[in-house]
Amino acid sequence: MGEISSAVTDVAAEELPPGDVTIRVAYSSLNYKDGLASTGHPGVARRFPHIPGIDAAGTVLASQDTRYRAGDEVLVTGFDLGAGQWGGYAEQIRVPAAWVVPLPTGLTQRESMIFGTAGFTAAIGVEALLAHDITPERGEIVVTGATGGVGSLAVAMLGRLGYRVVAVSGKPEAADFLKELGATEVVPRDAVDDRTDKALLGARWAGAIDTVGGNTLATILRSTTRHGCVTACGLVGGVELPLTVHPFILRGVQLVGLDSATYPSEKRPALWAKMAGPWRPKNLDMLVADEVPLERIPAKVSEILAGRIRGRVLVRL
Repeated sequence: MGEISSAVTDVAAEELPPGDVTIRVAYSSLNYKDGLASTGHPGVARRFPHIPGIDAAGTVLASQDTRYRAGDEVLVTGFDLGAGQWGGYAEQIRVPAAWVVPLPTGLTQRESMIFGTAGFTAAIGVEALLAHDITPERGEIVVTGATGGVGSLAVAMLGRLGYRVVAVSGKPEAADFLKELGATEVVPRDAVDDRTDKALLGARWAGAIDTVGGNTLATILRSTTRHGCVTACGLVGGVELPLTVHPFILRGVQLVGLDSATYPSEKRPALWAKMAGPWRPKNLDMLVADEVPLERIPAKVSEILAGRIRGRVLVRL
């Protein structure tokens, strides 16, 4: 692969990819996947030139689908936006109608991008815990990578719903921030990084939202209580899962993968309504680490890939 460079430039609207709905973008956000796309990662950006941005919120300019009309406020997250297809770091996007979600009542376009894909992924995790009867009364929920986008929003939503949330972070200075979001306890990474070969560990967690993977995920699975539920959406800690089947066959632990990119279109509006309503963090704006124009994205890409961003970065178009 040749050298990858970035620039803000003009592109004719006629060059936008085919689609049913054209949207004037007001806000996007920065996610780890955007960082990979911005640096030319072949597993994310497949053709060049490429426009990253897996999130977008804005106003419909034109639609060939009768569900949307010019002037409608909408959002798009996931699917192939910003990966196989040009994404939200542009004043306009054109996408299939199936990707579009009406902006939920109670959220502004800017607020919807504080959530973005990170918040939507966290919400799928909350939904999975509830679907497996992991209510606040069942016990503690552990959230790893708690200062990241998915982690911080998971802490905030679970805290809003009354769960006892144990946040895992490698940033001791972020403890007050996490407790203000809704964590009842903050622990270091080694608290969920057991390197022994024990098939099972002491049972503590009723559930988990893990954004790390690798041995962290294995440790959590080995220390989850009977019929608990562990959700997984990350791999920064590794793609291997070093454990036996014992958590599953002796404790009935459920492992649920979170795939926000292909979450069914017909279910998205209902989940966004929960995020805008009963699951909405009381301090949503507190999650904003920075709000930047297009020109400042490259510097923020370096920060997110190095794990130096706490919360969410908004991109203002």
